[in-house]
Amino acid sequence: MSGTRYAGAEEYMPDETRRSLGTLRAALPACQGCDLYQDATQAVFGDGPARARVMLVGEQPGDREDREGAPFVGPAGRLLDRALAAAEIDRRDVYLTNAVKHFRFRRETPGGKRLHQAPTLSQMVACRPWLEAEVAAVDPHVVVALGATAARALMGRDFRLTAHRGEPLSSPDDGRMVVATVHPSAVLRAPDRAAALAGLVDDLRAVHAVIG
Repeated sequence: MSGTRYAGAEEYMPDETRRSLGTLRAALPACQGCDLYQDATQAVFGDGPARARVMLVGEQPGDREDREGAPFVGPAGRLLDRALAAAEIDRRDVYLTNAVKHFRFRRETPGGKRLHQAPTLSQMVACRPWLEAEVAAVDPHVVVALGATAARALMGRDFRLTAHRGEPLSSPDDGRMVVATVHPSAVLRAPDRAAALAGLVDDLRAVHAVIG
């Protein structure tokens, strides 16, 4: 299904002159820009201060986020809080969101546990207007891409996280600083979780060095 073309989110969004976080949040539940709305519990908007200096962008909501309607409320979110504290980034100065707003999953058996599936490129492209609008509304000093999917959504489909991890880069869209690192869920799955967490903290310290 990666080659499927979708209408995209634009027709479901407020007029460009009215794209505040409030109007975007109110409009998101009606979005049918791709097929993910059909199975997800709800669309999950971002959370945080309207003028955060740091915006963290993950891949998509997970199972718990889909049920609760908020980003990073599960185990990955708790680990991310630890990493931010270790990097001396004030959690109150951070806006959290995802590149894709609906949970994509599969079930091994009917009615069984919902298992994460990465969004396709077409789904990422369809959802991109929401992310662009959030970035414009919050206007952060630094955007942090958590994981390869978020990094490609922000930096282009050819971006390689392994080649540029922790490196301050300029967004091809608006020149804003972007730092890419691993997703906290990858840290949770790592054979050496302590080392993986230390690497995430080191990347976030590069962000702290920018914002002071």
